[in-house]
Amino acid sequence: MKIRFGVGLGATTAPGELAGIVDHLESSGVDSLWFSELVYSPAVDPVVGMAYALARTARLKVGTSVAVLPGRHPVLVAKQLASLAAVAPGRVLPVFGLRSAIPAERELFVVPDGKRAAVFDESLRVLRSALLDGSAGHAGEYFTVSSAAVAPRPSPPLDIWLGGSAPAAFRRIGALADGWLGSFLTPDEARAGRVAIQAAAAQAGRRIDQDHFGISLAVADGELSPGLVAVACRRRPDVDPAELIAADWDGLHRQLDGYIAAGLSKFVIRPAGGAPLDAFIDRFVAELLDRQN
Repeated sequence: MKIRFGVGLGATTAPGELAGIVDHLESSGVDSLWFSELVYSPAVDPVVGMAYALARTARLKVGTSVAVLPGRHPVLVAKQLASLAAVAPGRVLPVFGLRSAIPAERELFVVPDGKRAAVFDESLRVLRSALLDGSAGHAGEYFTVSSAAVAPRPSPPLDIWLGGSAPAAFRRIGALADGWLGSFLTPDEARAGRVAIQAAAAQAGRRIDQDHFGISLAVADGELSPGLVAVACRRRPDVDPAELIAADWDGLHRQLDGYIAAGLSKFVIRPAGGAPLDAFIDRFVAELLDRQN
């Protein structure tokens, strides 16, 4: 497995900081930069951020961790991805999710009541068709497209990854996606998720590359603040926050050992403390680049 580490931007990273961050990552040899969809925050929009970073670099990959797909027309999303991939082939890493993790933002991605999962499934089929099949049409329950002629079609083809940690998400990933980026899971839970996804893929007559399993992790700058503990408890009240957020880099390395043993190889690492992002990137490079293979 190819072990790779990317940097995830937090909610407080303002657009004016992006140029310095992108330049720092490119010059330091970091593999990838990941933009979260956080509408009600200073964070740059993921598609805008990816376009900016790709135009400013020659090597850095960019991804979404994660963007919401239901509530957007999948052909328009396909056009955005195809355009980015044409600018920077092999450097666009889209990851989509069912809904925003922030309750206040869920109302922005409008779908029929009680139909979000069904819309997600159909959106993924239309998205993949538009990216891979050229002028294919689609007539479904939620989308009707006479000719999804998105051009230029990405070469190499884009891999579409999904987030999620519920059994339904694992079935969807196995049937419709090319990879998985989890979050707020222990290594044992991540292993179980990987196994469930692989089983769902086999049932659908598909195979997901063993290198296409990853997780988003956070590392603090020495201790877990009450705010970080509260965030972890809201997301996973059943798990000790220290199992989900590393208090320091030694703790992160121990977590990584567990996830790698569980069969995961792609990691998005984001700062969870108050350290300046430049200092975080320098520490990221010193701690993690030697762990890549």
